[in-house]
Amino acid sequence: MVGRTESLQNITMSGGGAYSLATKGAEDVINAATQIVLEALDSINISKNQDLFTFSDMGTADGGTSLKMVEKLIHSLQKIAPEININIVYADQPKNDFNGLVQTVLGLGHFSSYLDSTENVFPLFSANSFYKQILPDNTLDFGFSATAMHWLSAKPCDISHHVHMVGAQGEEYQRFSDHGKKDWESILLHRARELRSGGQLVLVNFCRDENGKYLGNTTGVNMFNNFADIWQDFLDQGQIREDEYQNMTLPQYYNTVEEFSAPLKNVENPVYQAGLRLKQIETHITACPFAEDFKEHRDTKRFAKEYIPTIRSWNESIFFGALDPQRPLEERQQIIHDYYQTYQNQVMASPEIHRWITFTHSLSLKKSNTDL
Repeated sequence: MVGRTESLQNITMSGGGAYSLATKGAEDVINAATQIVLEALDSINISKNQDLFTFSDMGTADGGTSLKMVEKLIHSLQKIAPEININIVYADQPKNDFNGLVQTVLGLGHFSSYLDSTENVFPLFSANSFYKQILPDNTLDFGFSATAMHWLSAKPCDISHHVHMVGAQGEEYQRFSDHGKKDWESILLHRARELRSGGQLVLVNFCRDENGKYLGNTTGVNMFNNFADIWQDFLDQGQIREDEYQNMTLPQYYNTVEEFSAPLKNVENPVYQAGLRLKQIETHITACPFAEDFKEHRDTKRFAKEYIPTIRSWNESIFFGALDPQRPLEERQQIIHDYYQTYQNQVMASPEIHRWITFTHSLSLKKSNTDL
């Protein structure tokens, strides 16, 4: 029997609904992908008498960024089959803020819920990450995930002179690349088991293109280089120690188009043999919502105060976890406060060069026993 124990990384998004409130860019990415979702839904053979449809939102965090998309999916389904029962399975890793997720989905937090205007919709919650099988074999009609699958199942190694794989070199880069390949295949194999024949996946993932562009590196300041530079400055100034500097590596990998596509096109790959087929893959660039707003209001302080929380919402737990737990809690909290305040001061000084521009690949996949 395969064991269920897994090593839980110190990865948590901001809780209590703060993640979705801060990460407007992630919601924009999902809203932009909604048409792809609805087109994929149209390609599923749904009869007007179908009694059950199961949809999963994997890596959902607090659920707020996908609310509008899920509501449109529900309404589209009910136009085809008015009496259909719909399971919406929200899944994330065990350290996720599930209290915040439940409040969001049930309309008890910062957001109104689609449950107020729909019937026969049943939200379900799973603490299985997408690195495990979330649903039984052949029970999933449609799987979705956005801006989540770049998180690795484990940190392959510490990166010596950077905080992210985009700055890694040599053997360190290769270890991230190899781990990213294995993780991507693992994600797809679990989904292949869950999906019914003819079921669909739409996965919207952070990525790199052939010109080296990626999230935070399209124009202006390279966000990840800036993370590393500030962390290095803290080391040089004695605010953190060498071991704490080395501990700070984000467990992420950004795939290229070729890396995303490989297991879905190679007939000898277990993913291909499991029946998953790549229908299409597209690259999307989504503008920074805070920078777009800044063009109108021109309030530098407001821009900086809106911009930094979206960064902080997904990486603060990693920076905090790099600090020696033997340090007093207040001391660690002050270091983290000073870190993001330093970044915020930079944004205030040069607002025109800081941007949260997302760079994603949208993949549409289908489970089939034959080639598409």
